[in-house]
Amino acid sequence: MEKLYGGLLGFESASPVEPGGLRRYMIGRQWVGYTAAPDPKATDRMDHVAFTTDNIVAMRKYLAANGVKVSQIQGRSDHSLSFLIADPEGHRIEFVEREKPEPPQSAGAAVSRHMIHTGFLVHSRDTEDHFYKDVLGFHLYWQGGDKPGTTDWAAMQVPEGTDWLEYMLNQPEHPDLQLMGVLNHISVGVADMKKAQAILESHGWKAHGDEAAEIGKDGKWQLDVFDPDLSRVELMEFKPVQKPCCSDFQGPHPSE
Repeated sequence: MEKLYGGLLGFESASPVEPGGLRRYMIGRQWVGYTAAPDPKATDRMDHVAFTTDNIVAMRKYLAANGVKVSQIQGRSDHSLSFLIADPEGHRIEFVEREKPEPPQSAGAAVSRHMIHTGFLVHSRDTEDHFYKDVLGFHLYWQGGDKPGTTDWAAMQVPEGTDWLEYMLNQPEHPDLQLMGVLNHISVGVADMKKAQAILESHGWKAHGDEAAEIGKDGKWQLDVFDPDLSRVELMEFKPVQKPCCSDFQGPHPSE
């Protein structure tokens, strides 16, 4: 983990703030954290996804009023407040209210300062849409597929902002560790993929296998690297360089 996040990607490490946390790595004001896997044989290594809110109490009341089972609000060592829910397909989702925004980390040797999206396996788009669109107010940013007429990815953008959650669709019901690591992923934004790749190369990275820059179906440059659990970290340019396949963008693009 340290070789990937601290070495190749250049993110600063920080002490964990969640129970059981081993280490977290700062991506601007955001972070990705790691704990020990509760079951070493588990193929799903994504513990939870978190979204920030300005009012944790109001958010909890709103979700409860819409029939969502909510946990108690907990305080953390960084003085933030949070609670957990499970979405309709069982993904653990955390809502966090910060006492104050974490100061952005210095650019330094980091390849990115903005985690622009996360994605996970979704079996029923309609089921998940009821929660993310109808309850939380997310909206479609872009959707596309490997073959004409199919939708394998649906990017659902947050109501206030440019970050999004990506549904990974049309997959086996029980993927193995390698496939699940591709599906359940995070993505960090870069302004220029050539410059980002140069940073990686200066840290000892070389293109190989599935780790190579390419233009995705959405018309954006992207490059995948993988952690020791085979979980994918996707580098993606903020804006497309060519017309996307399948559909036009329906929301604003992220930025630094």
